Amino acid sequence: MRRVLGSLVIGVVVAGVLVGCDGESGTPVATSSAPVALWDPCSQISDDALRVSGVDPATEESGIGGVHQSGWEMCTWKGDKYHLTVFSTGRTVAEFEQKPGYVDFRDVTFAGRTGRQYRVEGASMDLACDVVFSAQQGVVGIGILNSPVLEPEELDDPCSYMRQVGEVLVPMFPN
Repeated sequence: MRRVLGSLVIGVVVAGVLVGCDGESGTPVATSSAPVALWDPCSQISDDALRVSGVDPATEESGIGGVHQSGWEMCTWKGDKYHLTVFSTGRTVAEFEQKPGYVDFRDVTFAGRTGRQYRVEGASMDLACDVVFSAQQGVVGIGILNSPVLEPEELDDPCSYMRQVGEVLVPMFPN
Protein backbone atom coordinates (compact mmCIF):
# COMPACT_ATOMS: atom_id res chain seq x y z
CA MET A 1 0.00 0.00 0.00
CA ARG A 2 2.84 2.38 0.86
CA ARG A 3 4.44 1.79 -2.59
CA VAL A 4 1.17 2.51 -4.39
CA LEU A 5 0.58 5.67 -2.35
CA GLY A 6 4.19 6.78 -2.89
CA SER A 7 3.85 6.29 -6.65
CA LEU A 8 0.65 8.33 -6.70
CA VAL A 9 2.27 11.16 -4.76
CA ILE A 10 5.28 11.17 -7.09
CA GLY A 11 2.96 11.18 -10.10
CA VAL A 12 1.06 14.19 -8.78
CA VAL A 13 4.21 16.10 -7.87
CA VAL A 14 5.87 15.39 -11.23
CA ALA A 15 2.79 16.26 -13.29
CA GLY A 16 3.26 19.71 -14.75
CA VAL A 17 1.88 22.16 -17.21
CA LEU A 18 3.14 22.40 -20.77
CA VAL A 19 2.72 25.51 -22.87
CA GLY A 20 1.87 25.21 -26.53
CA CYS A 21 0.24 27.33 -29.20
CA ASP A 22 -3.32 27.04 -30.37
CA GLY A 23 -2.21 26.61 -33.99
CA GLU A 24 -4.31 29.40 -35.49
CA SER A 25 -3.39 32.65 -33.76
CA GLY A 26 -0.18 31.46 -32.13
CA THR A 27 -1.61 32.32 -28.71
CA PRO A 28 0.04 30.38 -25.88
CA VAL A 29 -2.28 27.78 -24.39
CA ALA A 30 -1.62 25.83 -21.20
CA THR A 31 -2.07 22.08 -21.51
CA SER A 32 -1.60 19.56 -18.77
CA SER A 33 0.53 16.51 -19.27
CA ALA A 34 0.53 13.63 -16.85
CA PRO A 35 3.73 11.56 -16.76
CA VAL A 36 3.55 8.00 -17.91
CA ALA A 37 3.30 5.75 -14.87
CA LEU A 38 6.05 3.18 -14.72
CA TRP A 39 5.19 -0.46 -14.25
CA ASP A 40 6.32 -1.65 -10.80
CA PRO A 41 7.76 -5.17 -10.85
CA CYS A 42 7.78 -5.40 -7.03
CA SER A 43 4.00 -5.23 -6.92
CA GLN A 44 3.15 -6.78 -10.30
CA ILE A 45 5.09 -10.04 -10.28
CA SER A 46 3.47 -12.79 -8.23
CA ASP A 47 5.29 -14.81 -5.61
CA ASP A 48 4.41 -17.98 -7.52
CA ALA A 49 6.04 -16.62 -10.70
CA LEU A 50 9.13 -15.71 -8.70
CA ARG A 51 9.38 -19.19 -7.22
CA VAL A 52 9.00 -20.76 -10.68
CA SER A 53 11.75 -18.36 -11.82
CA GLY A 54 14.07 -19.81 -9.17
CA VAL A 55 14.19 -16.94 -6.67
CA ASP A 56 12.81 -16.43 -3.16
CA PRO A 57 10.04 -13.78 -2.96
CA ALA A 58 11.07 -13.04 0.66
CA THR A 59 14.43 -11.64 -0.56
CA GLU A 60 12.75 -8.77 -2.43
CA GLU A 61 14.71 -5.52 -2.54
CA SER A 62 13.28 -2.43 -4.21
CA GLY A 63 15.58 0.04 -5.95
CA ILE A 64 19.35 -0.33 -5.65
CA GLY A 65 20.36 -1.35 -2.17
CA GLY A 66 16.87 -0.41 -1.03
CA VAL A 67 17.19 3.12 -2.45
CA HIS A 68 14.64 4.25 -5.06
CA GLN A 69 16.14 5.45 -8.34
CA SER A 70 14.36 8.41 -9.92
CA GLY A 71 12.89 7.47 -13.29
CA TRP A 72 13.10 3.76 -12.58
CA GLU A 73 11.06 1.06 -10.89
CA MET A 74 13.22 -1.93 -10.05
CA CYS A 75 13.13 -4.98 -7.88
CA THR A 76 15.72 -7.67 -7.14
CA TRP A 77 15.26 -11.15 -5.71
CA LYS A 78 17.85 -13.77 -4.78
CA GLY A 79 17.95 -17.46 -5.57
CA ASP A 80 20.45 -20.21 -4.85
CA LYS A 81 22.27 -19.76 -8.15
CA TYR A 82 21.50 -16.22 -9.29
CA HIS A 83 19.96 -12.86 -8.50
CA LEU A 84 17.09 -11.60 -10.63
CA THR A 85 16.44 -7.91 -11.27
CA VAL A 86 13.37 -6.68 -13.13
CA PHE A 87 13.01 -3.00 -13.94
CA SER A 88 11.02 -0.46 -15.92
CA THR A 89 11.97 3.00 -17.09
CA GLY A 90 10.75 5.65 -19.49
CA ARG A 91 13.93 5.29 -21.55
CA THR A 92 13.92 3.57 -24.92
CA VAL A 93 15.70 0.51 -26.26
CA ALA A 94 17.60 2.87 -28.58
CA GLU A 95 18.93 4.75 -25.55
CA PHE A 96 20.21 1.48 -24.09
CA GLU A 97 21.85 0.64 -27.43
CA GLN A 98 23.57 4.05 -27.49
CA LYS A 99 24.77 3.94 -23.89
CA PRO A 100 28.57 3.69 -23.71
CA GLY A 101 29.62 0.39 -22.19
CA TYR A 102 26.58 -1.60 -23.32
CA VAL A 103 27.68 -3.92 -26.15
CA ASP A 104 26.87 -7.01 -28.19
CA PHE A 105 23.17 -6.34 -28.69
CA ARG A 106 21.16 -9.08 -30.34
CA ASP A 107 17.52 -10.02 -30.71
CA VAL A 108 16.01 -12.65 -28.42
CA THR A 109 12.43 -13.83 -28.06
CA PHE A 110 10.74 -15.01 -24.87
CA ALA A 111 7.08 -16.00 -24.67
CA GLY A 112 6.58 -14.63 -28.18
CA ARG A 113 7.98 -11.16 -27.38
CA THR A 114 11.19 -9.87 -28.94
CA GLY A 115 13.73 -8.04 -26.83
CA ARG A 116 17.37 -6.97 -27.07
CA GLN A 117 19.94 -8.93 -25.11
CA TYR A 118 23.21 -7.15 -24.29
CA ARG A 119 26.16 -7.24 -21.96
CA VAL A 120 28.19 -4.67 -20.09
CA GLU A 121 31.57 -4.15 -21.71
CA GLY A 122 34.36 -5.72 -19.70
CA ALA A 123 32.00 -7.90 -17.68
CA SER A 124 32.60 -11.60 -17.78
CA MET A 125 30.01 -13.29 -19.97
CA ASP A 126 29.59 -16.04 -17.39
CA LEU A 127 28.40 -13.64 -14.68
CA ALA A 128 25.50 -11.62 -16.10
CA CYS A 129 22.84 -11.55 -18.80
CA ASP A 130 20.55 -8.58 -19.52
CA VAL A 131 17.55 -8.09 -21.82
CA VAL A 132 15.33 -5.07 -22.48
CA PHE A 133 11.88 -5.06 -24.07
CA SER A 134 10.06 -2.09 -25.59
CA ALA A 135 6.90 -1.08 -23.78
CA GLN A 136 4.45 1.78 -24.21
CA GLN A 137 5.87 3.42 -21.07
CA GLY A 138 9.47 2.94 -22.31
CA VAL A 139 11.39 -0.22 -21.45
CA VAL A 140 10.97 -3.24 -19.21
CA GLY A 141 14.08 -5.27 -18.54
CA ILE A 142 15.44 -8.37 -16.87
CA GLY A 143 18.90 -8.87 -15.44
CA ILE A 144 20.36 -12.16 -14.27
CA LEU A 145 23.53 -12.08 -12.16
CA ASN A 146 25.17 -15.31 -11.05
CA SER A 147 25.37 -15.58 -7.29
CA PRO A 148 28.62 -14.14 -5.95
CA VAL A 149 28.91 -16.95 -3.37
CA LEU A 150 29.29 -19.71 -5.97
CA GLU A 151 32.66 -21.08 -7.00
CA PRO A 152 33.54 -20.70 -10.71
CA GLU A 153 32.91 -24.40 -11.39
CA GLU A 154 29.39 -24.02 -9.93
CA LEU A 155 28.41 -21.20 -12.29
CA ASP A 156 26.04 -21.81 -15.17
CA ASP A 157 25.49 -19.59 -18.18
CA PRO A 158 23.29 -16.74 -16.87
CA CYS A 159 21.64 -16.48 -20.29
CA SER A 160 20.35 -20.04 -19.94
CA TYR A 161 18.62 -18.89 -16.74
CA MET A 162 17.39 -15.84 -18.65
CA ARG A 163 15.60 -18.05 -21.18
CA GLN A 164 13.81 -19.92 -18.37
CA VAL A 165 12.96 -16.76 -16.41
CA GLY A 166 11.91 -14.85 -19.53
CA GLU A 167 9.35 -17.48 -20.49
CA VAL A 168 7.74 -17.11 -17.04
CA LEU A 169 7.93 -13.33 -16.51
CA VAL A 170 7.63 -11.71 -19.93
CA PRO A 171 3.88 -12.50 -20.26
CA MET A 172 3.35 -10.29 -17.16
CA PHE A 173 5.14 -7.29 -18.66
CA PRO A 174 3.13 -4.34 -19.95
CA ASN A 175 2.96 -3.85 -23.71
